[in-house]
Amino acid sequence: MTSAEETQEFDVVVIGAGPIGQSLADRARAGGLTVAVVERELVGGECSYWACIPSKAMLRPVVAIAEAMEVDGAREAVTGSIDAKGVFGRRDRYVTGWDDSGQADWVGSIGATLIRGHGRLDGPRRVAVTTADDRVVVLSARQAVVICTGSIAAAPDLPGIAEARPWTNRHATDSSVVPGRLVVVGGGPVGVEMATAWNGLGSEVTLIAREHRLLTQLEPFAGELVAEGLIAEGVTVRTASIVESLRRPVESGPVTVVLDNGDKVEADEVLFAIGRIPLTGDIGLDTVGLPSGTWLDVDDTCRVRGVEDGWLYALGDVNHRALLTHQGKYQARIAGQAIVDQAADRPLELSSWGRHVTSADAAAVPQVVFSTPEAASVGRTASRAEADGFRTRVVDVEIGDVVVGAKLYADGYRGRARMVVDEETRTLLGVTFVGPGVTELLHSATVAVAGEVTIDRLWHAVPSFPTISEVWLRLLEAYRG
Repeated sequence: MTSAEETQEFDVVVIGAGPIGQSLADRARAGGLTVAVVERELVGGECSYWACIPSKAMLRPVVAIAEAMEVDGAREAVTGSIDAKGVFGRRDRYVTGWDDSGQADWVGSIGATLIRGHGRLDGPRRVAVTTADDRVVVLSARQAVVICTGSIAAAPDLPGIAEARPWTNRHATDSSVVPGRLVVVGGGPVGVEMATAWNGLGSEVTLIAREHRLLTQLEPFAGELVAEGLIAEGVTVRTASIVESLRRPVESGPVTVVLDNGDKVEADEVLFAIGRIPLTGDIGLDTVGLPSGTWLDVDDTCRVRGVEDGWLYALGDVNHRALLTHQGKYQARIAGQAIVDQAADRPLELSSWGRHVTSADAAAVPQVVFSTPEAASVGRTASRAEADGFRTRVVDVEIGDVVVGAKLYADGYRGRARMVVDEETRTLLGVTFVGPGVTELLHSATVAVAGEVTIDRLWHAVPSFPTISEVWLRLLEAYRG
């Protein structure tokens, strides 16, 4: 039985010590506020231990080999198969063996107080933390409570789901056994990346997507080129397919995936990567008049709407603006500054692209899919820009046909770039690259979109020869026509 043993007061209380919660705490402490950070699992969160970091640590060796195979003279040096044990060891180093002591020490080093336990709202400006030893620590916030609890993998309600014991992203990134056959359900970034990784590690992978193409939030050609790349690497890709049921009658035996057309796919494991749901079901939202288990609606400073006096904020996945670590950290920088400045009675800059407004959430969200080939995008797709009412011009170039640096990067380079131009302002609304090595091009596009750099000024941004970045010149030349 729990009992309240102590009450502590801080300027800011953060629920969730992942990258977003840590970034908010850092900004608030830099502004001179006292901060408590509450974490019920590992300090560092999903990204550090089961998502961004381990998945990219696993993918890099796979992508490196795939790229080497595209270069004459290098492919001959690639002999034997990938060392899965070495890949898993590399991943384990990057997740520090799932030991969060280093990140916990960092929280203390910035002067914030780390409290381990399950934090729940307990009325306005109060958080009750149930600790592992069954104590309750009550935290009171003078300025703000910030929810950074993230999300978890969505699980489908299908016949046989319990007996099938499917993988989620956590199993996919912390397993150290390569299944002989793996079915990946979901054609989004997680599904594509995990299909890429496990196929490279030696699994026979089947990727099943409900939609008619992969990566539906990107430009259509991105999903098409990535699907072609997966197929070339040996992945079986089935689009427009729906999983209707699962069967695993023997606990240690294979799992059968039954599709809507009656086809059956047998595998040793099945991974569902079909989306995320918010971790807001048991954090006391009802004590402040909000429904539990839902995404939290926020304004452009990430303040939760419908809460009197505006003391509650929600950052990262829970506000459903962009389920990306880097975007959540951006929100933390913006919201943290807003909290600091309000505490000092300084006015907020609330105009578009102002200091306290998360304008990039709507106009300049960057995203990378680490596959073979890579896909990278920022801002609006052509269809989204049109739906938003912009008068646009869309410019495409085939990277391997016109960029010498790409030809040198990979023999037979195959990739495409697109920029979506607002014809009224002659600025970029969105940019998409697909091809080997394009991920490092993305920030230049992000700067151009967020900075609303005109086409005429971009003409003076000279790309180095011979690099893949010369694609910018080819895009501008195609625009000028």
